[in-house]
Amino acid sequence: MTIKEMAENCGWKLLAGEEGTDAQVDGCYIGDLLSWVMARALSGNVWLTVMGNVNAIAVAALTDVAGIVLAEDAALDEAAKNRAELQGIPVYTCPENLYETALKVAGQLGQGNG
Repeated sequence: MTIKEMAENCGWKLLAGEEGTDAQVDGCYIGDLLSWVMARALSGNVWLTVMGNVNAIAVAALTDVAGIVLAEDAALDEAAKNRAELQGIPVYTCPENLYETALKVAGQLGQGNG
């Protein structure tokens, strides 16, 4: 499933990086400590966080995640938006908290009841 398809199914709103929305999602990683995410998120994961700054975009590029979802309507700052557009890293927002968002992702991947 692409991150675009997942986003449509989950009701996420695209904030930046439309060019990368055909990326395939095969898992999920949740975290806000960037060094921790950098060491553990896998290529193809959708990364759930509240970190909407340019450093999060850099970590997404390094880990080759499928995209970022900012839970609880967390903001994406302008520098991060510009970098995400430049690098084709999709960034979405949603009103749900990280737990609720993870349940939706698991449901989309056939791994839960979300």
